[in-house]
Amino acid sequence: MSANLNGRLRVGVGCFALLLPLGAGAIEPGYEAFEIYTASSPSSSRDATWKPGDGVTLEVSGLSWIGPDRLGVTVRKGEVWFIDGVLGEDRSKIGYHRFASGLHEPLGLLQDGKDFLVVQRTEMTRLQDGDGDGVADGYLTAARGWHVSGNYHGYAYGPERDGKGNLWVSLNLDMGERANNGVGWRGWALTVDEKGQLQPMAAGLRSPCGFGVNLDGEMFATDQQGTWVAATPIHHLRKGVFYTNQESIETLKDPESAVKVTGALPKDCPYPEAVRAMPQMAPAAVWLPYNKMGRSGTDVQVIDQQGKFGPFDGQLLVGEFTNSAVNRVFLEKVKGEYQGACFPFLSGFPAAVVRLAFAPDGSLFVGMTNRGWSSLGNRSYGLVRVRQRGEVAFAVKEMRAKPDGFELVFTEPVDATSAGEVKSYSMESFTYLYSGAYGSEEIEKAGCEIQSAVVAADGMSVRLKMKGLRELFVHELHLDGVRAKSGEGLLYPVGYYTLNRLP
Repeated sequence: MSANLNGRLRVGVGCFALLLPLGAGAIEPGYEAFEIYTASSPSSSRDATWKPGDGVTLEVSGLSWIGPDRLGVTVRKGEVWFIDGVLGEDRSKIGYHRFASGLHEPLGLLQDGKDFLVVQRTEMTRLQDGDGDGVADGYLTAARGWHVSGNYHGYAYGPERDGKGNLWVSLNLDMGERANNGVGWRGWALTVDEKGQLQPMAAGLRSPCGFGVNLDGEMFATDQQGTWVAATPIHHLRKGVFYTNQESIETLKDPESAVKVTGALPKDCPYPEAVRAMPQMAPAAVWLPYNKMGRSGTDVQVIDQQGKFGPFDGQLLVGEFTNSAVNRVFLEKVKGEYQGACFPFLSGFPAAVVRLAFAPDGSLFVGMTNRGWSSLGNRSYGLVRVRQRGEVAFAVKEMRAKPDGFELVFTEPVDATSAGEVKSYSMESFTYLYSGAYGSEEIEKAGCEIQSAVVAADGMSVRLKMKGLRELFVHELHLDGVRAKSGEGLLYPVGYYTLNRLP
């Protein structure tokens, strides 16, 4: 590896593992994954002698596709790198150069014209390259105004634009002895106007690590299980709503707060009761049940690849930190509010998944960093490219709510006999305890009686009729008996539908 004074470098194969297969069976059928950049691992002979100190410790904290074959990457320890040539098959043509440095834990990256925006702990910063040499020479404050305490968990995330051009950022709660969440918008999602002024939009968040817009341009965010957060939720962000966490409730008294709450706050009760008792509390669009779907949701990325990443266009991908995976979320609107189902999707990544970005060719780039915490996999950070190759495994593509059950849409025709048998399915619903405790067990479990399963004439969908559906409960569906027309079983015969409203 060599470098010159402006931070540019060209990487040789001896320093980095480039486009190396992760290994047979590591990623689900129909997809293949290649490591663009990885920490050393004894399982890889090509990089067995390489150590993070020899090169860039690429703890990916932000991804942004910024050219035909150029990926922008923020590094958690304070740098922005541009990576060129990652869409080719020739490893020797992949190059890296450092665009910016000296930042304080940037956790996002967004191109804005000729400039780039990053959110540091203390502010949103505009990076400019005035002399065109490929290295930032202007670090300008684009927005600030949130409380910064120095607390270990005082992260700031973003920025991300919604379909109307609004620029969003979000703020983690402080935690522990040095926590100070009563001022400065900790636990909020905010927008930033053209003058750099903050507009507090939605409150009640704990650790809103990732953003993403759907095809309608509406913004969604993950949160992570903890105090007042029973499991991983996907929230639809909009003005004037409260989600779950009460630790920054004092900020709602600020004159600029868009959320106004009066009366006693609910606590120590089932989650549906809390939602009904507090009109400002917006139910999660989707819950990702703890352990069953992961433990710590991260980034959100819509699939909009015209079939180049499988038959799932319009759905959301959600990064999963602890399980080193990517989950899939199907959303629909019922009575004007989002709800939907989540499904396991891709697993086997070598480190914690933190950021996602699609390339122009329809491949998915997955940025990883463990940040000293535990996750599945044998690496501490890295960057992986995932491409759809061959036939995607048999799966439930969509799960739609009906007044008396669900309609299931599959990725290929089902076997009419197995899919038409009631005994091929089972379902129960559950909710969580809404309290200040760390997470929640599943409570108030009850079975749903499946009365009939009617297969469509083309075999692509099944209409389930059942009794026992409950609003504001998660409905866990198992399809162990269903087979495709080809005889193949479902790779993941399970889905979890958050039924906020019956159609």
